[in-house]
Amino acid sequence: MAAPSAPSSVAGPGRRRRELITFFVLAFGIWPIVAVGVVGGYGFLVWMFQILYGPPGPPGH
Repeated sequence: MAAPSAPSSVAGPGRRRRELITFFVLAFGIWPIVAVGVVGGYGFLVWMFQILYGPPGPPGH
């Protein structure tokens, strides 16, 4: 049987830096783009729905 390896919680000095870079890329790069895309996509769906079925509210005379 093989000896147990070192615990994975022990990280080298480069791991913290890579995790920080990954965090900043996600927090300030990827997620804002995803958020704008989701909100824009929702707005586009509402716009297309209103083009097909008319604006919300009581029916016109």
